[in-house]
Amino acid sequence: MEERVALISGASRGIGRAITDHLLSRGWRLSVGLRGPVEGLADGERVQTWTYDAREGGEGSWVEAALERFGRIDAIVANAGIMVPKTVIEGSDEELDAMWEVNVKAPRRLAQAAFPALAASGRGRIIILASLSGKRVKTPGSGLYAVTKHAAVALAHALRQTGFDQGIRATAICPGFVATDMARGLTNRDPAEITDPADVARLVEVAIDLPNTASVAELAINWQAEELY
Repeated sequence: MEERVALISGASRGIGRAITDHLLSRGWRLSVGLRGPVEGLADGERVQTWTYDAREGGEGSWVEAALERFGRIDAIVANAGIMVPKTVIEGSDEELDAMWEVNVKAPRRLAQAAFPALAASGRGRIIILASLSGKRVKTPGSGLYAVTKHAAVALAHALRQTGFDQGIRATAICPGFVATDMARGLTNRDPAEITDPADVARLVEVAIDLPNTASVAELAINWQAEELY
């Protein structure tokens, strides 16, 4: 089988970099969206680097460049995301708009641009990196962020429904705290106690590698016991 091709946004560090490294180790060819140069991640035979900022758009140009380079797209992983840790009362419209742009609109635009290529694949896969904040509002300070992540989960469901008959499957990956720079700014927990980015990457691979007859709409991942998650 010809090597499959995936696009990954926010690939420079954290979860995105873990997904990049894992899929490369599993034989995928990748086009990775980066806001700037990243040490250890450069253009090569199996990697295309593309300057991409989810706040600025340009998803159509990125998809075109990936198709020109590799000739196909089998999966997209919408990983880029931002968080403003404020309640829905404290947060401003500008802060909500910033998260809405990156966490919801950019993944939709990327999926929209790649949809014909994903359909042509016959088993196109869309991964939306959402959050457990897309399933529940655990603290007041996560409320504003949760509004956008609930929408990100709904986006994954909408994409799955829209592309199902074309062989496209979409999954919302919903982790709690993951040992990344974002989490370190929100909790003083020992990184060894919370979810490792490499484990999220392994679950992404599971979701995109399943056959069309085993569609998974959501995958929730947690490092602690909660009532539902």
